[in-house]
Amino acid sequence: MTEQPKRRWQLEDLRDGLMNFYKEYQRFPTASEVGAYPYLPSARTIERSFGGLVALRKQLGLDTQSDLRSGKHSSERAHKIGQRSNKIEQIVYEYLVSIFGIEFVHREYLFTYDRRTRADFFIYDQNKGFCVDVFYPSDRHNLICCLNSKERNYQTKVMRQYPLIFLQMNEEIKQEELNQIIKNKKNPFATGQSLMSWSTFKTFCQSRKAHKISKSNNLMIKGYVA
Repeated sequence: MTEQPKRRWQLEDLRDGLMNFYKEYQRFPTASEVGAYPYLPSARTIERSFGGLVALRKQLGLDTQSDLRSGKHSSERAHKIGQRSNKIEQIVYEYLVSIFGIEFVHREYLFTYDRRTRADFFIYDQNKGFCVDVFYPSDRHNLICCLNSKERNYQTKVMRQYPLIFLQMNEEIKQEELNQIIKNKKNPFATGQSLMSWSTFKTFCQSRKAHKISKSNNLMIKGYVA
């Protein structure tokens, strides 16, 4: 079978590809998006041939901020991500409370006093409890990057004293794909760590045994009254 020659991308090809993207999404792509778009080459090709996406935008004179990593675009993106993060965490919190009770769901759980080692949630249940780290990846690539970064935060013994669930909330990424990502990981999860979709997480929570509050409003926890 004859090997097909690699395409040589010209400046006009990239202009056309970027404008097609703009017509579809009403904005220009970021570096992480160009490689997945069928009318554009990889970010590496743009870097090698045109000096990178920032330089390319300047060269083409596109009506947009050249460097989308800073300035107005960056601020707007950070604000949008922050709003989505707060909304998603609230959804998770309300669900956890409905299963385990408000007394047993702790937000921003601190492992130590340095206020840096924390999980989004710690849930007390009859199985000694578990932690949850919530995130919303935009796609598979972003999920893997987020996961690698988050894993580094849970390397110490004190951070691994409870089971930990990395809960990804993009419902377009199914558990089957998450299982494949876990299977292909170069470095396996530490004992007690897992990656779940929202639907899998809800099934998991429903399988756990919640603590009960007595009629006298005392907390009955494993045979003693707190």
